[in-house]
Amino acid sequence: MSAASLPLDRGWDDAAARAALRRLFDVAVASADPARVLPRHLPAPPLGRCVVVGAGKAAAAMAAAVDAAWGDVDLSGVIVVPYGYAMPAGRIAVREAAHPVPDAASEAAARAVLAAVEGLGAEDLALVLISGGGSSVLALPAPGITLADKQEVSRLLLASGLDIRTMNTVRRRLSAIKGGKLLAAARPARVVTIAISDIPGDDVAAIASGPSVPDPTAQIDLTPVIALLGERLPPAVAARLGCVLPAPPATEPPDVRLASTPAGMLAAAAAAARDLGIEPVVLGDDLEGESHALGREMARLATRAVAIPTVLLSGGETTVTLNGGDHGRGGRNTEFALALACALDGDARVWAIAADTDGEDGASRAAGALVAPDTIARAATMGHDAAARLAGHDSATLFDSIGDLLVTGPTRTNVNDFRAVLVLPGESA
Repeated sequence: MSAASLPLDRGWDDAAARAALRRLFDVAVASADPARVLPRHLPAPPLGRCVVVGAGKAAAAMAAAVDAAWGDVDLSGVIVVPYGYAMPAGRIAVREAAHPVPDAASEAAARAVLAAVEGLGAEDLALVLISGGGSSVLALPAPGITLADKQEVSRLLLASGLDIRTMNTVRRRLSAIKGGKLLAAARPARVVTIAISDIPGDDVAAIASGPSVPDPTAQIDLTPVIALLGERLPPAVAARLGCVLPAPPATEPPDVRLASTPAGMLAAAAAAARDLGIEPVVLGDDLEGESHALGREMARLATRAVAIPTVLLSGGETTVTLNGGDHGRGGRNTEFALALACALDGDARVWAIAADTDGEDGASRAAGALVAPDTIARAATMGHDAAARLAGHDSATLFDSIGDLLVTGPTRTNVNDFRAVLVLPGESA
């Protein structure tokens, strides 16, 4: 059902609610389409060469936009994306590597990116395109660290429950390309970075772990992280994390341009909601914490009475802490959605969508999931104990069985998670 055909004037039903939520998600993703948003952030073409480098889930689409916009510029370069996110980018080579745990292709791609900017002169331009998902595909270990070490640290970080800022602080400390090291390698060329942000607050040093932004955390004591990650932490990694690095040399601020942000995504969704006759309430682009806890809190907000159809919009990156033992299939968005459904307990007024704008939610094959008033009841008819599935981090299995996984495939952009909880007037079940 198209947005134009939503039966808002005749009252709501399940199909209308689902169509409205899907419309909001599609608008959120479209608001960060590199072909639409990147060209206006391009700098003046250089007098010399332009070398385009970068990494992330949106990097190939970003590079294609540059190639299309600058047909008369002496252009070359190489970017790297996760497997499945490649697309033609004209004169710019596209490589693929592993995400979220790096592989040998990640290391080879990082070396290729550094080689591409080697020897640039003062009249040349290094155009760096970064987006979320860039850390693992651009993985060059720091001296004394091996790729196997970085792979083990990636696994530990993903299961740790640490927030994305802390994870990226660790990644920068262990890298020979992140934390401004690509910026240094490209000098004396002019370096301009265009980023699609997936980071709450748009910390440019954290997007893809900031390869072209000096590391502001070089002198932070990471000893508490060593203790948290535990005895499986490789000794060489523990030693490097325990050292305070020299502060980056003082330089002029890096030229970083944000093409799309989580806040912009929510603003676009809010405008689309108003067009559908729904009152948007934007809760923020930086909601964090455990996915199941946020799901329960969002259910509490959704049980409040509303006079007109209202949608609670939020972004940010929650976490799922795996405390050992067996766990099922899911991601932070499906876990949020299942916790929300459990807490709502069949509230007849509430539908929701929770999905990653990149199209990939953790260990599921989906972007996220949809929640309806009958989610738990339908799951029960399929033999699911929803609370047990939630406790076992197996949310995607439940949503898959009832046909409510949101499967989009790679969107080739990434402005973090999108959550929309639609609340209709009336009394709860």
